[in-house]
Amino acid sequence: MKTRPQASDPDHFLFRGLNIPGNTSNPLGSFINRPTVLQIPGLNTLGISTVRVDYRPGGVVPPHRHPRASEILTVLEGTVLVGFVTSDPENRLISKVLHKGDVFVFPFGLVHFQQNVGQGNAVTIAFLSSQNPGVIAIANAVFGSDPPINADVLAKAFQVDKSIINKLQAPYN
Repeated sequence: MKTRPQASDPDHFLFRGLNIPGNTSNPLGSFINRPTVLQIPGLNTLGISTVRVDYRPGGVVPPHRHPRASEILTVLEGTVLVGFVTSDPENRLISKVLHKGDVFVFPFGLVHFQQNVGQGNAVTIAFLSSQNPGVIAIANAVFGSDPPINADVLAKAFQVDKSIINKLQAPYN
């Protein structure tokens, strides 16, 4: 359903809150504030969205991908290691340490990550090329699927002992 400008309210195009730091006291040490079309109805059909990420020192946004979007990220505060992995067969890591004001692009659909490598907190803001970019967190998908992927399959895929896979799947069960 498309937004009809004559039926829209100015508040359909507004989101307040990207200025508010998120709670990073979690195992990842990061907080993602991702307003969607539910909070900003005016995003519907525009093909864009935004996200703010707060990181404590050492905090990460673990490897993930957006199946429907490219992403451009800007560091507002701190020092952030970013990277993405090119597609098979190269699987080459493209990575940089970014500082305040630096901009980095994650190509469409590729696995990427961020980590605060500075001494203080960090903040990034990103823009994505879809109002519904989707997120596939790699560890969650592989080790936390429901039902779980057979540990024998994963042990062979990662070329490790099955007990290691069982340990990796345990937090998700």
